[in-house]
Amino acid sequence: MFRPSVYGSLLFAALGLHAGDTVKIALTGPFSGGSAPMGTSARDGSKLAIAEINAAGGIQVGGKKMKIEIIERDDEAKNERGALIAQELAAMGDLTGVIGTVNTGVCMAGDKHLQEKGITKIICPAAGSKSMTQWSEAGVKDCSIFRFAAYDGIQAAMVVEEATNRKFTKVAVIYDSTNYGISGRNDMLDQIKKQGNKLTVVAEEKFNIGDKDMTAQLLRAKSAGAQAILIWAIGPELAAISNGEAKIGMKAPLIGGWTLSMSNYIDNAGKNGNGTLMPQTFIEDPITPKAKAFINGYHLTFKVGRIPSAVAAAQGYDAVYLLAAAVKQAGSTDTRKVKLALEDLKEPVQGVIATWNHPYTKWDPADVTTHEAFRREQVVMGMVKDGRVVFGNEADRARLIKSATSATPAKVKAKTKAK
Repeated sequence: MFRPSVYGSLLFAALGLHAGDTVKIALTGPFSGGSAPMGTSARDGSKLAIAEINAAGGIQVGGKKMKIEIIERDDEAKNERGALIAQELAAMGDLTGVIGTVNTGVCMAGDKHLQEKGITKIICPAAGSKSMTQWSEAGVKDCSIFRFAAYDGIQAAMVVEEATNRKFTKVAVIYDSTNYGISGRNDMLDQIKKQGNKLTVVAEEKFNIGDKDMTAQLLRAKSAGAQAILIWAIGPELAAISNGEAKIGMKAPLIGGWTLSMSNYIDNAGKNGNGTLMPQTFIEDPITPKAKAFINGYHLTFKVGRIPSAVAAAQGYDAVYLLAAAVKQAGSTDTRKVKLALEDLKEPVQGVIATWNHPYTKWDPADVTTHEAFRREQVVMGMVKDGRVVFGNEADRARLIKSATSATPAKVKAKTKAK
């Protein structure tokens, strides 16, 4: 449990480790640039968990306790830099595991180097389907890559359902030209078909990273009669959509991927972002004692009044505890032994999102959800309201409280498959 009064000092003391007898974990992600709210939040959430573990003496590995040593790398959301970092990490003979990566393209460019060397990695919080389906498509028989995020198959299903439940019939699909945007567009279109074509896509538009004026795309969507915008994108360009709508007098709400909860969308969109809806695995609301302690600990340690990306921070925190549990169960820092333990965790792991009971199973190339921790019932719909993300549906708030305070059932096949 957090003790905020001493937590800040514990963090940096606990992370200043360079002894040889440690559990070495790499934290990667974009700690600068447009994706930084997610990258820094995931990193700092992980650091909170690591400091907590280290303050308690470390991880029990066989007959001794070993503290966690961090290797931190900023991939800047650049595919080529992510690939170089992955090569560097893959060459380390004593690396126990990797946690991180926000961008789908970075996963696709770099994770192959980790997979080749059998390095255990927990992707957090990249949600793009291709981050994991690349391994099933390649026919990989023994995958060392796991994910701890609500993958796009889950999110896209929720986005389409939300639009349908709100009685919309005509929608525009807008996405960015990145791997993440294109993958999300495909997932949403697939879900529209799977859910009975209750929505008619009257416009399909894309934009590039760095674009600031979305007037042309929005005018086409407006003239086609779009009642809502289903959007999949990443970065500050999302705010240009909401602000562009206000400029042309369009009132179609945005419903899209979890990245709409990022601080750089909320802050740049201002009041124009109110009503935006997106799936979330964690909302910055102290609904349980553990959630309250986590939020307070993050605010105090990193001197903020709002977590830049609460989803990324909470997932980073829980991912560390899962990896630590695998190290303890394996009784070893050997990354291959840790991978086998992660596939078959014997004891529940208490996190801030939920208590995780056997979240992963042995890799099956025909079912990537074997290496996906999240299931639909652990995801809720969030909504932007006056500069913060709140629960979009009160029933989801009650469901998340239940999920966070009781053990999840043993891993079952997800109803919504990753494409």
